[in-house]
Amino acid sequence: MTPTAVTASPKVDYTTTPHPSGVQALSLKDAPALIESLLPVQKLSIDVYKERMAGSGQTLTALGSYWKGRKPLVLNRACVLASLLPATDDPIKDLEVFELLMGMDDVSMSKRIGLAKPVEIVRHVPVHDIGAFFKVDPPEQADVLPMQGPFDINDYTYLKNGVERVPRLSWQEGVSEDQKHELAAKLFDSQSYKELAGARGTLRAEEIADKVSTHIWRRVNAHLGTKATSFPELVEQLGVMRFGHRPTVADTFSGSGQIPFAAAQLGCDVYASDLNPVACMLTWGAFNIVGASAEKRKEIETEQAELVANVKAEIDKLGIESDGNGWRGKVYLYCLEVTCPSSGWKVPVLPTLVVSKGKSVYAKLVPVAAEKRYDIELVCEASAAEMKAAEQGTYRTGNVVHAVNGVEHVNSIASIRGDYTDTDDGRKVKKNRLRLWGQSDVVFRDGDIFNERLYAVQWIKEMPEGDSSRAPTQFRTVTKADLAREEKVTRYVQEHLAEWQDKGWVPDTRIEPGDETERLYRERGWTYWHQLFNPRQLLVNSLIRKHSLNASSCIFSTRSFDYASRLCRWDSGHPGSSAQAMSTFTNQALNTLFAYGCKSGYHTVELTQSLKTFRPVSGVGQVLSGPAHEFNLRADLFVSDPPYGDAVKYEEILEYFIAWLRKNPPAEFSNWTWDSRRELAVKGEDHDFRLGMVAAYKRMTECMPDNGLQILMFTHQDGSIWADMANIVWASGLRVTAAWYLVTETDSALREGSYVKGTILLVLRKRLGAKRTNQTDLAYELEDEVADQIKRLTGMNDSMAADSKRAKDGNLFEDADLQMAGYAAALKVLTKYSIIDGKDMAQEALRPRVKGQNTLVETLIEFATDTANRMLVPLGLEESVWQDLEPAERFYMKMLEQESHGLNKLDNYQNFAKAFAVRDFSALMASESANKAALKSAKDFGRAEMNQSSELHQTPTRAVLYALMDLQADKDLDVVLKGLEQNLKVGAFYSSRNMLVTIARFIAKKVDAMRPGEASAARVLADGIENQRL
Repeated sequence: MTPTAVTASPKVDYTTTPHPSGVQALSLKDAPALIESLLPVQKLSIDVYKERMAGSGQTLTALGSYWKGRKPLVLNRACVLASLLPATDDPIKDLEVFELLMGMDDVSMSKRIGLAKPVEIVRHVPVHDIGAFFKVDPPEQADVLPMQGPFDINDYTYLKNGVERVPRLSWQEGVSEDQKHELAAKLFDSQSYKELAGARGTLRAEEIADKVSTHIWRRVNAHLGTKATSFPELVEQLGVMRFGHRPTVADTFSGSGQIPFAAAQLGCDVYASDLNPVACMLTWGAFNIVGASAEKRKEIETEQAELVANVKAEIDKLGIESDGNGWRGKVYLYCLEVTCPSSGWKVPVLPTLVVSKGKSVYAKLVPVAAEKRYDIELVCEASAAEMKAAEQGTYRTGNVVHAVNGVEHVNSIASIRGDYTDTDDGRKVKKNRLRLWGQSDVVFRDGDIFNERLYAVQWIKEMPEGDSSRAPTQFRTVTKADLAREEKVTRYVQEHLAEWQDKGWVPDTRIEPGDETERLYRERGWTYWHQLFNPRQLLVNSLIRKHSLNASSCIFSTRSFDYASRLCRWDSGHPGSSAQAMSTFTNQALNTLFAYGCKSGYHTVELTQSLKTFRPVSGVGQVLSGPAHEFNLRADLFVSDPPYGDAVKYEEILEYFIAWLRKNPPAEFSNWTWDSRRELAVKGEDHDFRLGMVAAYKRMTECMPDNGLQILMFTHQDGSIWADMANIVWASGLRVTAAWYLVTETDSALREGSYVKGTILLVLRKRLGAKRTNQTDLAYELEDEVADQIKRLTGMNDSMAADSKRAKDGNLFEDADLQMAGYAAALKVLTKYSIIDGKDMAQEALRPRVKGQNTLVETLIEFATDTANRMLVPLGLEESVWQDLEPAERFYMKMLEQESHGLNKLDNYQNFAKAFAVRDFSALMASESANKAALKSAKDFGRAEMNQSSELHQTPTRAVLYALMDLQADKDLDVVLKGLEQNLKVGAFYSSRNMLVTIARFIAKKVDAMRPGEASAARVLADGIENQRL
């Protein structure tokens, strides 16, 4: 791609040719998009979470689960639709139509949950004419049953041959599926969306895409003036009304292809580009494998079956996986072995001796004193006590531990490896005595500090052809025959390595230095990518690569590479899962292991597993390889998820796959640069990163029409990110028109443990013209904009509450969304100006930040969010009291209100802690689980947070909580009141009495349902303070 020209793919121009549907071209040309006005973030967050929790059941993960940074498809679909839909003067109707399109309405929920049985419907739903919907069996009982529901059919039994029976109901033949679901949907009149969508068994809308939307088109068309009967038709018509043609969506950081795939499924034409060829490959697979027609999918499955058969035939010919008695090697377990410096013994380095929890198997070290080494025997059907003892291996927190004749020897891996620090060009560098491997090395050599040994084999019985019963497996001690087969494999690989590397079946590239890659040669001595694989893995993977003759096979081969390396941790099993070898990229890092599992060629059958069937893509998808700043195609919408502050070093770790695929890629991939091109990757958070982001988004702006739209997704981390984003937006010639916040992570979120983050959607348009302002006017404008935003959102909440059908779902926007209004208002006001106080903001935005100094942008954003926070006084707390509270007190009171409404998402706590400038909110938390976070109760606090270093020290809130703890321990009220006075600042009690009463009564009201005992104590305390003699 070159940055000099902007081109466009051929499209029908409906500004000169009437569209067949009759919609008027460009009738929505200047209409604001729905996403600039509203987005049901609470419901959307529920669906996002549900998709995340589907794990491997997500649509695109089957192509490559090693790519973890995926934005959920439901979120991407919502962004594209909400960017095309207009915001009209009837926001409630806009919302209704959007929810219909997203499968969020009650009828869609009936389809997602599954049609209720007729007896359930008549038991709860006021059906006005039973006979119009249901047949009765036997027919003569129809006259006995009521004509209208609800009623319990069990109340209308009849006798047949002396036996009491219950009539049966079934649907009348003339009732359509949509009519059935429309009636069944009335069962949900009192159930919230969270209850329905979050229920086990509820499908995601995309899983029944061909059925979920059949009932919506009449209402959708009536509101929008369209004539659509499918998403591709609707998307094309909206595109014509906005842009004069079918809309084109582009993503220049396509990653695994989630955004382009969602847009193509809806019917948009799509450009997907990425610097990394593995990302391009996954995106291509999304379009052409997951998004393929049923016929094409069948063809792909046939090709994969042929590949597996060819690989198995070659392995069988070598005779390296069979024991000769009808059993085949399934998994081979290896560990490192070192020579103990203090005893001279060779010691297997095993983090645990447990092999399989499910089968109660562990590895027993049997000393061979004469040779100063250990044999390893497997003990099967071990007792619970033996398994418990086996949990501790020879590797313990950085040390190798074993005992000889009752004497325990403890030596650190660092000392065994010979770690030391050297000086290189004036900087300290960690080094060791490990031998660096040469290009021809595939195993450790005799005399190396580390060596590797096979210590167990899992075997599987070969079943007769056509027998689909589950094959038995067993773990066995390694035998001489096993070791002979190992030697045969090693010899065979060594003899053919150069040939395979020349043909591109095995990697031949060096491992370049990097944050992730350096540990490979520092911790093991590996210098070439093929050395991350043992001889068995190299053999199987080379055969897969040899027989991967087309693009689809190449994509599926990466799944095998991911599950077949020396970095595949052996999981000995846990509840719900048997023992198995895990993937290399379980945690998105290249972590060396002391013990690992090696899958045999038997597992190539996994390459034939059928993918789930989803709606095929309708739009035209093109995949391009290149940096974002060189993108040169015109698109109407840009939706992107750039790598802001990404902890995952994709540009390094994906070299693992590039090494396997770079030689002789299939024709579809041959024009891509099969190199990570690290130097061009946009990464990090520093000034160079911001310059890279500006270059990318400036280019997108140039490729976008004046009425085009951009959605920029980023993970919320800290307040400074808003200043960064404002600067990037300014320098790119864009302005912010809206911002939304969604929860997109789960408890098992990759980044920073339980520090779960949501995603910000920044909605952007071109900044046309050159508006000027000054700081004084900006301050007034910011305050007005924040107030207007919050007023509009709370107004919609009021409208929802007044609607009997919608009240069940609670607020459309929660306090966290209202807080977001502060950031959105700040960016919306700021970025529409090109010049502030005479300064060209596009130039100011490119200045390097000085650590410790607040920029103009940061100051203005802080002012806007403070304005928003002042408007978020908890219901039931006087504003005068609120203003006098310390930051940690405000946080506690606000989150107590949130908890009283059942809002326990950790990201809410994190966001408000930042908003209220709480240094360490964890000190106030009883739980920091992603969806079950909770504040400490009075009892949970105990005597903590009373010292001077605490943010609650001597505050009225902490004094009240301490008093509540004492009252619940049955202490005398007078004693408690005396203690209350002592826990405040000297002399503050009498002036704080009204505040203390207000806080106590507020706590009593908010915890009444959660902690009745604490609520009762709070009421007693409030009365006691009021009635206390002064």
